[in-house]
Amino acid sequence: MKRIPLVLTAAVLAFSLSACGTSKQTQPPAQQPATETPAGEKPATETPATETPSTTPSGSYDAATAESTFKNTCSGCHGQTLEGAVGPNLQKIGSELNKEQILAILEKGKGAMPPGLVKGKDAENIAAWLADKK
Repeated sequence: MKRIPLVLTAAVLAFSLSACGTSKQTQPPAQQPATETPAGEKPATETPATETPSTTPSGSYDAATAESTFKNTCSGCHGQTLEGAVGPNLQKIGSELNKEQILAILEKGKGAMPPGLVKGKDAENIAAWLADKK
């Protein structure tokens, strides 16, 4: 009988730790359907659907890349919509911490969050993105 709580605790711990992995998996861009032009008209020049970096008080960042990196690396603990799960809610973290403070937490870790899950430019991008969450 004493084994059941031990096994249950081990399973919860294993699940929690596996959610905070350093996977670099990214999804390929979605295929856009080909557009047809009516007879006699020249096809319009299409520009690639890339998001331009946002310039905000916290700096320049690519929101789409930051969100994708967050979902692949951080959402297991902080939730898909930053609502918090095992880790704290980050929906308004920018009103509490600035970009440099968030970057320091990403680099050094804090509490149960291990250091270095996101590094380099990805860490800077996510820190700027999160700093705008107010």
